[in-house]
Amino acid sequence: MATTEPTIIDRPYRPLTKHKLPAGRPRSWYVMHNRRLKAMRLAIALLESGVYRADLADNDTIRRTASLVGIHPPSDKTCRLVRDMMRTRR
Repeated sequence: MATTEPTIIDRPYRPLTKHKLPAGRPRSWYVMHNRRLKAMRLAIALLESGVYRADLADNDTIRRTASLVGIHPPSDKTCRLVRDMMRTRR
């Protein structure tokens, strides 16, 4: 079994360039797309803050984390999506 060496990061973090969303889709597609992106950012922030289980992430915890990270407060639907993302194992 070969061991892999850790990757050394020698450059500062630079976010990916943003691309325009494809035109011609129904509005509900864009709303859901943006909701998924927001939920993903919140799920990552919760995991980095030490909340590893979905049952520990209630709406208040998610909204507090959103204010700490600088994201607008999520709706109940987005909070539910955050918990679903944290539950998913892939």
